[in-house]
Amino acid sequence: MYWKVITLAACLAVCAAIVCAQGGTTTSPATKRKAPTPEQTAAVKKQGRYLATIMMKDGKKIEVVLEGGLMPYTVANFINLANSGFYNGLTFHRVEPGFVIQGGDPDGNGSGGPGYEIKLEISDRLIHTKGAISMARTSVPDSAGSQFFITLADAPFLDGSYAVFGWVKSGMNVVEKVKVGDVMQIVTVKPYAGKEPIPNRAKRPVTNQTR
Repeated sequence: MYWKVITLAACLAVCAAIVCAQGGTTTSPATKRKAPTPEQTAAVKKQGRYLATIMMKDGKKIEVVLEGGLMPYTVANFINLANSGFYNGLTFHRVEPGFVIQGGDPDGNGSGGPGYEIKLEISDRLIHTKGAISMARTSVPDSAGSQFFITLADAPFLDGSYAVFGWVKSGMNVVEKVKVGDVMQIVTVKPYAGKEPIPNRAKRPVTNQTR
């Protein structure tokens, strides 16, 4: 199978749920990873929010609030991968202007994953607003692994079909300037106590500034 992002026009034409297709089994035996355990998932749910920082190779950064209280399994998966260094040095391999940027593939061509797949998790409180971070997958619901996408515009036709697990807190201007091949130098995650409201399509707290 092959990860594939279709164009925004095609998505709108058919209200498609297919953002990409992952063959989530490609990984080196030396770096074999596993899906989150129930204990890890419970710990993430108890903590609630986390802050992920994607530091780009050019020194700019994207800060993303991860909603662990609502999406504990998906957030635990992202945390495990980030903490293991999985995302460090990977690229955004696909950019669809006005739709999404997509990264997290160790092969860099849309075909790779962490060596396992995770179950689809959905929260009706998290939707595909501009700046949402969501898991890419095949047409099979339980097929996400490591690849994720960040929306460049509201994409309501994806709601309920893809696992939104957070939103861009700062650095949306960086997201909007990402080009194919841009490198994520290091991705880190830490607990976060911020109380900002979850973005919706009427009002969202994403800023266009990075510190």
